[in-house]
Amino acid sequence: MQGMPRPSVYWLLVFVPVSLVFEFVLKQPVAIFATSCVAILPLAALLGRATDELAIHSGPRVGGLLNATFGNITELIISILLVAAGEFTVVKASLIGSIVGNLFLVLGASILAGGLRFREQEFSVRSAGVHSSSLLLAVAALLMPAIFVNTTPSTPSQRLVISAVVAVVLILLYGAALLFTLVTHVHLFRAPASDEQADWSFRRAILVLLLAAIVVGVESEFLVGSLEATVHALGLSKVFVGLVIVAIIGNAAEHASAVFFAIRNKMDVAMEISFGSSTQIALFVAPLLVFVSLAIGRPMDFVFSGLEVVAVALATIIVAAIVVDGRSNWLEGAQLLGAYVIIATTFFFVGA
Repeated sequence: MQGMPRPSVYWLLVFVPVSLVFEFVLKQPVAIFATSCVAILPLAALLGRATDELAIHSGPRVGGLLNATFGNITELIISILLVAAGEFTVVKASLIGSIVGNLFLVLGASILAGGLRFREQEFSVRSAGVHSSSLLLAVAALLMPAIFVNTTPSTPSQRLVISAVVAVVLILLYGAALLFTLVTHVHLFRAPASDEQADWSFRRAILVLLLAAIVVGVESEFLVGSLEATVHALGLSKVFVGLVIVAIIGNAAEHASAVFFAIRNKMDVAMEISFGSSTQIALFVAPLLVFVSLAIGRPMDFVFSGLEVVAVALATIIVAAIVVDGRSNWLEGAQLLGAYVIIATTFFFVGA
């Protein structure tokens, strides 16, 4: 199952009322930003847990669709609020950070943790190959608009047309990928076991999902509202905040559960979580935000900076090279983590 957080993460829910105090009483932007970030972590875990419980109740195929739809709901909520606030730089950086973070940080930590316990772990080469090809497609979708804008005189309307076409193609191909993984070639991919029992009732899972999503929306509003003041107060660039801080917060549940499964020698599941989340961000969440921005009157194009495109391309190529043999060891995990540190350090100075 995706998103099985350790119970200890839930004590962080205490930061929800703490953030309310800072927002409405003390009015300290940096403290609001910090406490809302921490509060979102257990809420993301709750969303992941509720989605998994619904997936068990719904059966393998519908459950897989639920995970594919709600797997990054925290990231989507935060991104929509950032778009509404016109924080396009942070939105784009957080999308890139989610893709790179899942491939380098989450997968790297999972492979390292599993490799320290087991000499070598195996996983499905065919499943990893499907995700790798999807991510390479996403790289092409990121690369072409960026090259066009930087090599050819263009107007805002032209950028939006290209962005809309790219977004439509990616969403259609994401739908095709779901059809492939959940219907025509389901045997290649992880699915909830048929004898798996839900711990929560269907009604409870729905209620937790809705309540957690609402509170995530509130905390995300606090985060977005305090972003500008926090960036200035701490001297951080918006690119770094989006690429590292916001991206990690939005994918906290995946970070914990992937490592947890790797330690239990279930590398197929850990691989599916990290790869699947990256694919969903690249082929569904990012293009969906283009249409959301148009709907709310804050048009955002699909043009990313050259450095952001290179980061995703490197992450995809390096991970594809590592998973090509269907085996992993601790050294490969350490290499992926090292690559993440290099990229994060580089982006720390972008826009500073």
